[in-house]
Amino acid sequence: MNSQKQSATQFLVPLIIVMTLMFFWNMSRNINDVLIPHLKRACQLTDFQSSLVQSAFFGAYFLVALPAGWYIEKKGYRAGMVTGLLIAAVGACIFYPAAEMRYYPLFLTALFVMAAGFALLEVTASPYITKLGSPDGASGRLSLSAAIGSLGATIAPYLGALLLLHKKDIPQEVISAYSVSELQAFLAAEANLVKLPYVTLAVVFTVMAIIVLSIQLPVIKEEEAVTGEKKLLKHIFRFKHTLYGVGAEFFYVGAEVGIVSFIIRYAKAQDLFGLTEQKAALFIAAFMGFVLAGRLGGAYLLNKIKPNVVLIWCSCGAFAMVTLAMLTTGYFSLSCLSFVGFFTSVIYPIIFSLSIKDLGGYTKKASSVFLLGIVGGAIIPPMMGYVSDVWGIQYAFLLPLVCYVYLLFFGWKGHEVKGN
Repeated sequence: MNSQKQSATQFLVPLIIVMTLMFFWNMSRNINDVLIPHLKRACQLTDFQSSLVQSAFFGAYFLVALPAGWYIEKKGYRAGMVTGLLIAAVGACIFYPAAEMRYYPLFLTALFVMAAGFALLEVTASPYITKLGSPDGASGRLSLSAAIGSLGATIAPYLGALLLLHKKDIPQEVISAYSVSELQAFLAAEANLVKLPYVTLAVVFTVMAIIVLSIQLPVIKEEEAVTGEKKLLKHIFRFKHTLYGVGAEFFYVGAEVGIVSFIIRYAKAQDLFGLTEQKAALFIAAFMGFVLAGRLGGAYLLNKIKPNVVLIWCSCGAFAMVTLAMLTTGYFSLSCLSFVGFFTSVIYPIIFSLSIKDLGGYTKKASSVFLLGIVGGAIIPPMMGYVSDVWGIQYAFLLPLVCYVYLLFFGWKGHEVKGN
């Protein structure tokens, strides 16, 4: 009994540390949904150009995922967290010169560098959490930690809207009527709005890195590492459930990022009286609030019901909400999109834990391979933008429907571990 209490105490502090990290990087990541309309105005961008915010951010995850896995395999979890935080701090600092120059490619560079740091954090944190306790409680711990991250994600759109968007929308006709000097002053003022929030984030990430470096964290002993020929990355592809899990991550992230990226645009297309961009951002906050509520409940639910069964029901619920949003208009339609967050709330911890199940010494490598699927956030939103430009904003939400069909398949058959 005493040893169990000692073990629980030993794992408590690192769990709190990792959950705090998840809070801040989820908050930073979900400011992007407000940053898109802001940079579109500040840098005078087209819809396609503004969508590259998500491509730069999630593209970094794709490129850094495997190197991140190799890094933590050699250096360990603590080094992964510290390095990820410092890289993210550098990316946040780049926002300052980007705003000074009002140079969009530099903004994209800043987002890419920040995301590279977050990728290293995520490759480190998720498998670390699965090891901090019994294997049977891995999905529950991931869901609880993801709920803490969701709190940051819920706060982010609200704070972002207050800091980056206006109480009253400035019509494009008014901006077009500015003189050259007035326009330059207006655009410079818009760009400068990003300085305070991102420099603050840089300070927070640096302080967190110092804390992680200073405290004592338990060294998690891995299962016997694979060696020789089996150490090759290509052998992970023998695990079909892991490959299907990468696909599930692709479609889960693509659908969620696509929906929240287009909520403000969709809201403005409804042409509802008094609904400004700043107010429309509250629907993103509501989406993330439902994610938070779902994850708090999911931490309990996943200890009672098989994770794949929960995934099946969540996929069906998300599909139904997006369908209702497409078939209706007004505030009800927007509310349906926000409520999708409740059904998608526990999908990530489920597909992650199912994807790395029974991998033994391959777990670290598999977690980085799994993270490759996050590139869905870089691909699905521009595809939705193209559909929106050609056929209309409502039809863009057909793509998330396709995503949820795949998640249904993964929960039904794709997660099954087969011989290799």
